[in-house]
Amino acid sequence: MDVDAAMLSVGEFGRYQKQLIVSLVLLQIYVACQSMLIVLVGAQPEYRLNTPQVPSTHEEFVKHVIFEEDFTSIATEWYLIRQEAYKVNLAGSLFFVGLLIGNILFGPLSDRFGRKPIFLAGLFLDVVFGFITALAPNYEVFAVTRLLVGLVNGGMSLVAFVLTQEFVGKSYWALTGSLTNLVFAVGIAAFSVIGYYIRDWRALAAVANCPGVVFFLLFITIPESPRWLYSHGRTEEAEEVLQYIAHRNGNEMIFVQLKPCAGTTKIGQSVHGVMDLVRYPTLRWRTAILMYVWYVCSLVYYGLTLNAGELKGNRYLNIALYGLVEVPAFPLCLYFIDKSWSGRRKTMTAFLLFAGVACISTMFLPRHLDFDLGFLLNVTSLALCGKLAVSAAFNIVYVFTAELYPTVIRNAGLGICSMSCRVGGILAPFVPSLRYLNPSMPFIVFGIAGMSGGFLGLLLPETLNKPIAESIEDLHTPAYQRLEDKRKKGVGSQESTQS
Repeated sequence: MDVDAAMLSVGEFGRYQKQLIVSLVLLQIYVACQSMLIVLVGAQPEYRLNTPQVPSTHEEFVKHVIFEEDFTSIATEWYLIRQEAYKVNLAGSLFFVGLLIGNILFGPLSDRFGRKPIFLAGLFLDVVFGFITALAPNYEVFAVTRLLVGLVNGGMSLVAFVLTQEFVGKSYWALTGSLTNLVFAVGIAAFSVIGYYIRDWRALAAVANCPGVVFFLLFITIPESPRWLYSHGRTEEAEEVLQYIAHRNGNEMIFVQLKPCAGTTKIGQSVHGVMDLVRYPTLRWRTAILMYVWYVCSLVYYGLTLNAGELKGNRYLNIALYGLVEVPAFPLCLYFIDKSWSGRRKTMTAFLLFAGVACISTMFLPRHLDFDLGFLLNVTSLALCGKLAVSAAFNIVYVFTAELYPTVIRNAGLGICSMSCRVGGILAPFVPSLRYLNPSMPFIVFGIAGMSGGFLGLLLPETLNKPIAESIEDLHTPAYQRLEDKRKKGVGSQESTQS
């Protein structure tokens, strides 16, 4: 039997897999806290001067600054205000630069050396650099540690997502992918609650990093991915892991015996890697489209989220709302992506188009609305609708991308797509500053990006109810060909028969 059939026999989503998935999914709370840290740690409170004259130099200016809010941040400790305020956005962008580098490195590394060792190494370093962030003596050290945290956090969370997919049967991939992103959204709201009660930025950074220690100790005993072992020709080890999963699920009478996987890497052969994404036309085309879609999702998602602290009203409530507004997106995703009339591709496109329209609609709002209409229809409500829609699209593109790539290069493919995603994240902190040119300019950028990504996504093949490729060679078997190719072959065979 192959690995999919083995998963059916041991239990696609048995008791032991549920425990693993719950642990891996809850890890997203820690990932969310690290991702959103700069929103509160870099917050700039209201301030006033204790002198009627405005000092000419920054050094003189900070001597007369009095902050009027009851929290500390890197802005208050190192006076990152006025011409120094850009350093806060720079630190946020450095985190996403780290995510970009981490996605480039960790994807191929985990495809080559295994999911477990790369995942644990990334989580351990994430915790170490996280505590160094809380103890940073100056801005320069803080900025460097944010870069390093982003590097290992992005790579580690990418491998964790792949593990949530590869420990269960394909029929549960949509569920585990949706749960991963759902808990990330809850993590954003949880971080705002932690920030509300812990107003010192160093204490907040340390507390937000503590769950990483617990998760690292919890995951030391996690087994290697049976799909990765199988795709790399380590069939006996894959059988042992699957037998262990069956035992933990209570299926002790099942005996797992796998057939050799076609296209596995043998000794002396080159290892599959990033270059395979360019070498094969099918993968090259998919990768180019997916990279742009991931870029759009990240730009709009993080742009709207990081802008939450700039909106009017309670800073902590706004951040919580921008997290909780994502929650309804996930049951919608689970419903639509498994329907034959919508599937992954059409649903992702629809959500991206809706997000784009919601953002662009902000420029058509009249300046003065009556109270009832203004309460329901305003920039914040439309931005929240856009956030809900792009969250749904982001959730789908994770699952969609994992299904479009064979197991042997799945992490490499996800890594490259996540790399382009991080480019959007790097630019996202600076897009809200376009409001100084025009109040609607940031939303116009988000809207155009969302709509273009939605239309481009229609060019991808549907994966609903299609088999998952284990090797690159599987992409060229009849089961994985496009419907048009099948029809062409059918027509050709009929013509040859008639002749």
